[in-house]
Amino acid sequence: MPSDANNSDDAYLLSELIGGKARFGGKTIGKLADVIVAEQGKLPEVTHLLIDRPFGYKSLMVPWDKVERLDANGRAQLSIGALEPYEGEPAEGQICLRDHLLDKKVLDSDDDEVEVVYDIKLAARHGRLYVTDVDCSRAGFLRRIGLRKLANFIRSVAAKIDDDTIPWTYVQQLPQNMGGFNGNVKLNVLKEKLPDIHPVDLADILEELEHDQRMAIFNQLDTEHASDTLEEVEPRVQRDLVSSLTIERVTELVNEMTPGQAADVLAELPASESDAILEKIEAPEALKVRSLIENHEDQVLFFATTHYITFPPQTTVREVMLKFRVAAKDADVVMYIYVTDPNGVLLGVVDIKELLQAELTDTLDRVMTANVVSLDENDTVAEASKLFARYSFRAIPIVGEGAVMKGAIPYRDIMQLNHRFI
Repeated sequence: MPSDANNSDDAYLLSELIGGKARFGGKTIGKLADVIVAEQGKLPEVTHLLIDRPFGYKSLMVPWDKVERLDANGRAQLSIGALEPYEGEPAEGQICLRDHLLDKKVLDSDDDEVEVVYDIKLAARHGRLYVTDVDCSRAGFLRRIGLRKLANFIRSVAAKIDDDTIPWTYVQQLPQNMGGFNGNVKLNVLKEKLPDIHPVDLADILEELEHDQRMAIFNQLDTEHASDTLEEVEPRVQRDLVSSLTIERVTELVNEMTPGQAADVLAELPASESDAILEKIEAPEALKVRSLIENHEDQVLFFATTHYITFPPQTTVREVMLKFRVAAKDADVVMYIYVTDPNGVLLGVVDIKELLQAELTDTLDRVMTANVVSLDENDTVAEASKLFARYSFRAIPIVGEGAVMKGAIPYRDIMQLNHRFI
């Protein structure tokens, strides 16, 4: 067992353990590939670490009591006499946290609500290591896709981001035969509401479910979350969802969308249903949606959003990151920071990835791309489509006379309509 485990109660995240180096005899012999647990009490207890070795060498199944030290980054010091006795793979009935649980769906006791296991929390108690929580938080998702620094930063300015964790005591016992495990982690309680799963992730889940399960989940979403999710699902699922909702409910969802997003959803419906919904939308918005469906020669500014993020050129990266959460709350374009002067002239653009890689003391005028690809306010939707096809941007700014920024057009508002540009 880790030598310091009796003196402290260490906490670990599975995502940060996986890939850590395993050392034996003063040398690195492999990397931590998985953590094996057994459900022997109220909390699963770690029994082995699975160590992957270089090509040509067998994996190791190292018992937990042979691990001299394990730090939060997965670096493990092994206390074994030789490697050969520990060569092997997990047995049929053993639970592998990474292989069996990570990225799997979580269903409540009525199979109605869904979450995703983005991470798993473990804690050391008196020399033993236990699973304590299933992490379904946004911070867990960011760590899962490799954005650990962003997850840690967000956690430092918004502690409540970690609220979406589920104590293991709420998880039903896993099957003894893990070979037949279908991937759903099931709770023994009803959760009060769906977690704040990102619409893209929720769309992926909905696409895999049967109609009744899909509707049970979708009907519990608030209007904004449901609208964002509806935009992300594939056309087949869009039709399935919309055809099962009342016209009044679809109208509520469409009212939350930009004209381009609304046009993309309504174009999947029979003309009679689409017209009935458009009649219930405010006239100016309905006109924009009809125009986008029927006439791609309209000016792109007609369909642009004015909800995007701008900062002055002398703003530091630190300031942007501190203010980003508030600035992005109502924005339709969040992956770009537009740098403008006091008169609204577009000076440059910063991709969010570039922002995360920059020094906190850098100012935006040092990290921005000054040679901005943009659309003119008189350009058409068809011209915007060609520009997206050429550059694969997620959004393109629209400028008027003197390079004053007039709006931005998101990728999805244009490119998903290509099948109507023929």
